[in-house]
Amino acid sequence: MGCGFAGGFALLVVLFILLIIVGAACFC
Repeated sequence: MGCGFAGGFALLVVLFILLIIVGAACFC
């Protein structure tokens, strides 16, 4: 359970960071 939750959280963080990078690139 902990491993699955950690994996899902890591994936969410990666997607969030990617969204910020893409958003910053489009904004600039």
